[in-house]
Amino acid sequence: MDGNGRWAKKKMMNRIRGHEKGADTVRAIVNACCEIGIEYLTLYAFSTENWDRPQTEVSALMRLLKRFSVSERAEFIEKNIRLDVIGQKERLPEDVRKELDITMDKTRHNTRLAVNLALSYGGREEITRAAVRLAKDISNGRLMPEKICEKDLSDHLYTKGMPDPDILIRTSGEMRLSNFMLWQAAYAEIFFTDTLWPDFTKNEFIDILKEYQTRDRRFGRILCSSNDG
Repeated sequence: MDGNGRWAKKKMMNRIRGHEKGADTVRAIVNACCEIGIEYLTLYAFSTENWDRPQTEVSALMRLLKRFSVSERAEFIEKNIRLDVIGQKERLPEDVRKELDITMDKTRHNTRLAVNLALSYGGREEITRAAVRLAKDISNGRLMPEKICEKDLSDHLYTKGMPDPDILIRTSGEMRLSNFMLWQAAYAEIFFTDTLWPDFTKNEFIDILKEYQTRDRRFGRILCSSNDG
């Protein structure tokens, strides 16, 4: 969800105002997913690298995250939405973790849409963490090295039990993955848009979904029709 700061700068506003406007876009896209019938939505909200931002901005982002966890709780319950967190949740401030845990606990049985907030998340850190856990399984005799398969590594990722993403959208004109879901996005259809996240709308989201429906997803294979012999 890139472009909050640039959106604010263009409008001569404080960067925090951009993040607040970005939260409004989150609400709109969550509601769109519910209407369309999408079952999983992962939002890259705060990366492992974002801790290096100015402390004033980091603190403001944590306050915004805490406020979001509380303000959206009732609606998530009402709309049958489950909240999950992927990433180093233990690095978040205690008061933020507490409110996230409450919302996750109250929505854990909801089934309409799973909203995953990627917080203190980095794809390389996630894979490294999975490798360490695999090594411990080998050391403890629970797993033989020659038996390791892709599923074993996937089962040690933050996204265990979740399907790999079909679509990855990067806003604000940046054309890179920026350490996001490096393992899971192996066959995701990637869309780049110049739109800054606060200006990203339900209509643009739907246009991307329509374009996705026209793409030929072969997963490295050659698909033949019945007339190809």
